[in-house]
Amino acid sequence: MADPRKSTTALVLEAVQDLHAQEQIVTRETLAELTGLKLSVIDDRLGTLADDGAILRVQRGVYVPAPQHPPARPMSKTVMPDGMVKIEIGDEVLTLTPREDRALANLMAGAAAQAAAIETGRNTAILAAELGEQVKHLRRQVVALETRIDPNQGQLFEAPQHANKLAANGARFG
Repeated sequence: MADPRKSTTALVLEAVQDLHAQEQIVTRETLAELTGLKLSVIDDRLGTLADDGAILRVQRGVYVPAPQHPPARPMSKTVMPDGMVKIEIGDEVLTLTPREDRALANLMAGAAAQAAAIETGRNTAILAAELGEQVKHLRRQVVALETRIDPNQGQLFEAPQHANKLAANGARFG
């Protein structure tokens, strides 16, 4: 339920950030469910937050918080002739032994796998939303076509009535 001490804008922004941090798709419906606010209030607050640059609309009805971290610094990894490894991030340099480099690579592999899984999940959710919209559109088209059907052609949308027929070999089908 909505916290009466917070503005609705702050409440919606916090909900967007919380859902996004949990790798959830942020829609107006999920925000209404989470905050207890009416959809009209959610829509108004999402518009305000998007106009202010606090959130980004990534596709119709799907939002993410705007990045609030500093820009990425240049990074490089250099393997030295003696096997030592230099990792440079901005002005900072980390010197690793070959063993430390392997250990760091193992630690980073989990983060890389997690990032790949998150991206796959996000892409799947976006694809599912797009397919849902296409299905809605196709349903509307079918309804529109059904209303314009010539009464003499109504049987086109009915289940086919098969009569028992004989095949060339004498077998019955239908």
